[in-house]
Amino acid sequence: MADVTKTEVLERLKTVTGPDFNSNIVELGLVSDIFIADNKVFFSITVPAERAQELEPLRAAAERVVKAMPDVKGAVVALTAEKRGGPTSDDAPRPAPAPRPAPPARTAQRPAPAGAVPPQRVPAQAPTGAGHGHAGHSHAAAPVKSGVPGVGAIIAVASGKGGVGKSTTAVNLALALQANGQRVGILDADIYGPSMPRLLHISGKPEVVSGRVLKPMEGYGLKVMSIGFLVDEETPMIWRGPMVMSALTQMLREVQWGDLDVLVVDMPPGTGDAQLTMAQQVPLAGAVIVSTPQDLALIDARKGLNMFKKVDVPLLGIVENMSYFIAPDTGARYDIFGHGGARKEAERLGVPFLGEVPLVMEIREMSDAGTPVVISNPDGPQTKVYREIAAKVWDQLKAPKGGRTAPAIVFD
Repeated sequence: MADVTKTEVLERLKTVTGPDFNSNIVELGLVSDIFIADNKVFFSITVPAERAQELEPLRAAAERVVKAMPDVKGAVVALTAEKRGGPTSDDAPRPAPAPRPAPPARTAQRPAPAGAVPPQRVPAQAPTGAGHGHAGHSHAAAPVKSGVPGVGAIIAVASGKGGVGKSTTAVNLALALQANGQRVGILDADIYGPSMPRLLHISGKPEVVSGRVLKPMEGYGLKVMSIGFLVDEETPMIWRGPMVMSALTQMLREVQWGDLDVLVVDMPPGTGDAQLTMAQQVPLAGAVIVSTPQDLALIDARKGLNMFKKVDVPLLGIVENMSYFIAPDTGARYDIFGHGGARKEAERLGVPFLGEVPLVMEIREMSDAGTPVVISNPDGPQTKVYREIAAKVWDQLKAPKGGRTAPAIVFD
């Protein structure tokens, strides 16, 4: 099988007419940088935000012609929009979106309005409209975002930094919720470092059910989706924001999840495109923040907490991972990273403290082996900790919230 090149993709995309039939999408400068991995093609098409729904057939046409190319294994195409700064009054006129710069051969594009602020990229392909806020508005009205059919609640497991055991916590939380009687799925949203295939010892490719819809993989009774099933493990994920948004949207909405009580989303570390995309695309039921006890990790965890607060996602609580070390030979306890910092931070911020997970060899070894501790030692003390955390999370999910809708993203 020959490698697909960007030049070949661009040539094929020149057969797709632009939104107003005056040229093709390539010569109009609407196509983003193209990323190709394992002959799968990823790119976005820039359109005016107010025409996003109207131009969905344009996105579908571009995806269709690329998928039809010889040697192409698949294509993911997203619509993105340019959001411009401007007057803060909702009644004030705003400059019309300017086309993206075209290739050198086409230099007759209309320039952006004088004094226009450089655009910020936001996703335009949303189920029922984007609902963006404007500077100066603390809470912009947002259209209701539809949930994922069959999924009762979606929760994000996040951390302010890497290396705190977030993915291990996410998978054991999902398995503990299942052990407590819930129907559970897990979405590996860590685009740059997917870990669920290894943590759950799953390999292979998802089956296509119909059209673009994928059947999730399964591990230990969990329904699982990860970019790791779609791209080889050693392929570097050098993706820009629109590609991340598109991939997350596809893995969330174009997967046959079936009936689930909870979908656990393992977020990438930090505060970026993935977190904002999840908050914007679906009504998240809440977020669980994972931290270690030391001050540096807590500073980063605080950023994660504040990010979710800013987009009005409920905070289900904080988990203190690697809370203390149990020596395997003597059973003695050592507070290597300090102790109790996450509990104090939760009390200071007025959010629930969900529990302490010790640093023990069993959790690390079983995770590396693809048999998380909740599965490998279902009656052990570490599993008891995870199940208690899961019970606290589930109790909060069952509590009435007054009917939540997904928030608008507000740009300050």
